[in-house]
Amino acid sequence: MKLNNYINGSWQDAGGADYTAVVNPANGETLCEVRLSGMQDVDEAVKAAKRAQKEWALVPAPKRADYLYEIGRLMKERKEHLAQVLTKEMGKVIEEGRGEVQEGIDMAFYMAGEGRRLFGETVPSELKDKFAMSVRAPIGVVGLITPWNFPVAIATWKSFPAIVAGNTFIWKPATETPMMAYEMAKIFDEVGLPPGVANVVFGSGGEVGTAMIEHPDIRVISFTGSTETGRHVAELGGRHLKKVSLEMGGKNAVIVMNDADLDLAAEGILWSAFGTAGQRCTACSRVIVHRDVKKELEERLLEQMKGLTIGDGLDESVKVGPVINASALEKIHGYVEIGKKEGAKLLAGGNVLEGDSLKGGYYYEPTLFTDVKWDSRIAQEEIFGPVISLIEVDSLDEAIEVNNSVAYGLSSSIFTRDVNQAFRAQRDLDTGIVYVNAGTTGAEIHLPFGGTKGTGNGHRDSGVAALDVFTEWKSIYVDYSGKLQRAQIDTE
Repeated sequence: MKLNNYINGSWQDAGGADYTAVVNPANGETLCEVRLSGMQDVDEAVKAAKRAQKEWALVPAPKRADYLYEIGRLMKERKEHLAQVLTKEMGKVIEEGRGEVQEGIDMAFYMAGEGRRLFGETVPSELKDKFAMSVRAPIGVVGLITPWNFPVAIATWKSFPAIVAGNTFIWKPATETPMMAYEMAKIFDEVGLPPGVANVVFGSGGEVGTAMIEHPDIRVISFTGSTETGRHVAELGGRHLKKVSLEMGGKNAVIVMNDADLDLAAEGILWSAFGTAGQRCTACSRVIVHRDVKKELEERLLEQMKGLTIGDGLDESVKVGPVINASALEKIHGYVEIGKKEGAKLLAGGNVLEGDSLKGGYYYEPTLFTDVKWDSRIAQEEIFGPVISLIEVDSLDEAIEVNNSVAYGLSSSIFTRDVNQAFRAQRDLDTGIVYVNAGTTGAEIHLPFGGTKGTGNGHRDSGVAALDVFTEWKSIYVDYSGKLQRAQIDTE
């Protein structure tokens, strides 16, 4: 099967474009081929989106929301099919695949509700017989660039608020995981979204992504990916005076204090670190543990790690699936070797996994380091794989300082029974998300998602905050006095 672009409500023929294989990371089998588009394809999609947006903006927001209700309904009906497709192309275990699809369903219904809540403000005017208010206005054509690790959830965080706000969009999914975009395009088509409202253009970041950022008629770029690439997106977008929303890397930590429930902490750490094989921007990569309970926590982690089953995510008994490709394996193992050279003690894992049941796949053994220095490379740089670094501290103040020492600021967590420590931590941890007595993953769609420092540039996905990316504030003044009134002058 070959996947072609979805532009202006129809599937575009291949033309002269090249294709690349989409590979199941669990076994190396080719699932399909995806088109590698170029600048001309992007331009065609933008023209369609620009034409459609003029009419789409005039559709009442509650009517635009009706399409999202229908999208959510179809996603719910097809949840198992979508989860199976997701697991095949990305590798995460099937229960996580189902959870990701559910997140998209939740986002559809949540943002549909915003169709009747695109609130502005009315405020008193300082002048007599004058009315003052603000409203949200659509921006126009927006560009969405999404990663392979959450191929449907992140796309819904971006596309659904764009739709309900009256914009049209061009979506470039990752070339590793185009099948979910294909499935979503089929749903967009089936619910009858007007041609040009939703457009999917497959291709590389260098070709399609760059063409989107540089296109004069795309007003907003919403990007999720690495900090390195995000920095380039921001630089390029800035030259064209575009609004650019970035959600990038993380080096997330779980703090375990000496009064913590250690069994609960170990369970939360393992789920955060090894879920999606560590390939989450919110994955736990560091554990900052009080020296009084360090040894006990190590023992619990090692014991619970024995129960982790590794293999094809379609097997319901598997807890850790493959990483995305051979390059990811190489990067992860490279960091493990760096950790050894830096003097960290390897307690478990540290190997590329092979064997008959894993043949053809890309598997890395869940890995645990201890006695890691807070400023070492494996404690500072994003690995994006199933590797945990334990860092010992003496106090909450030191734990917070170590947590905040990295270049990222996405998610953090603290396990403690002391309410005072919990409130100090949630105030002082420099991250966009803070968990108390839970791991670093598990964000819900009705709150803002994003972070500080190298994780983002001030915008947020998800929640009502997502609407700020895809709308402009318009202030409106209505003077019904019948005479010229000058603000700040004629106020006496």
